[in-house]
Amino acid sequence: MSDIPTQLKYTKNHEWVETLEDDTVRVGITDHAQDLLGDMVFIELPEVGDDVSAGDECAVVESVKAASDVYSPLSGEITAVNTDIAESPEIVNQSPYENGWLFELKPYAPAEFDDLLDADAYNELAETDDH
Repeated sequence: MSDIPTQLKYTKNHEWVETLEDDTVRVGITDHAQDLLGDMVFIELPEVGDDVSAGDECAVVESVKAASDVYSPLSGEITAVNTDIAESPEIVNQSPYENGWLFELKPYAPAEFDDLLDADAYNELAETDDH
């Protein structure tokens, strides 16, 4: 099974969420997702300042196998994007949880955190998901 850090939260769409010290969150795709997609060739990121709602399509990752939408795990304002991966998409394959993050946002509705999965629940989902 793919590496699943226990300190992160997850979505059913294979995004991970890390809470940062300033109450913003950092979002990326999981190791499982990047493994299924294969070598990344292009990443379209949201714009800083964009308002997104939980479940909104807000980024696209394109690999040699497929293009896949990335959904915002929470409602909020995009506060930062990882420009390094826009220039070098393979970083997502090499380091999905550290250097391969996609964007950061300031959440509007802390209660939405309750809808996210913990590592054990995500592991169960990932083990039964082949797409």
